[in-house]
Amino acid sequence: MNTAPRAILFDWDNTLVDGWAAIEAGLNAAFREFGLPLWNRSQVLANVRRALRESFPELFGADWERARDIFYAEVRACHLQVLTPMPGAAMALEAGAGRLPMGVVSNKQGPLLRAEALHLGWDRHFGPLIGAGDAAADKPSPAPILMALDALGLSPAPDIWYIGDTALDMQAARAAGLRAVLMGDAAHDGGIASVGADQIFTDCHELTVALSSLVKPA
Repeated sequence: MNTAPRAILFDWDNTLVDGWAAIEAGLNAAFREFGLPLWNRSQVLANVRRALRESFPELFGADWERARDIFYAEVRACHLQVLTPMPGAAMALEAGAGRLPMGVVSNKQGPLLRAEALHLGWDRHFGPLIGAGDAAADKPSPAPILMALDALGLSPAPDIWYIGDTALDMQAARAAGLRAVLMGDAAHDGGIASVGADQIFTDCHELTVALSSLVKPA
């Protein structure tokens, strides 16, 4: 059953924005430095889920911190220039503004996330903007979601949505006691059947319609 939300927390990449060009560039700069095979866009989409502090030790071993520095240097150099809103995302956020509290919980590094939100002028829509490294652990841990809820003065409840594009997002939502809402078809993550969402929006346009039907508080 679809229930109206009391608040919404969003994932960031591939949910509200397309920032994959910068992530791809950063990864390949690190791979190139270490003599590793480069990834194309499909490989990036299929493999980037967890926060860097969890995934880079597996990719680069003991030298993961040097790879991290190379990655972030490349990303910082280009991420604002290549950042693109997902179709309909701006309208969805406008529809939600003033109707319910909203925030972001992402596995993108916190300072990069907040710089992107400011660049797009979307920071005005959100209370908390929680990124990787801001909480004690990153998604799929519920820690960053619980941090965001605390900032909003809310307790976990099934009428609070967490909207993301991967199974990891759905796992984090459930671990935090929220409604797990999928954005898109999860084609890059095994498809809808493998994600196990409580609710699905085809895209941000569909979310806009749902949010527009909510009554604004007096």
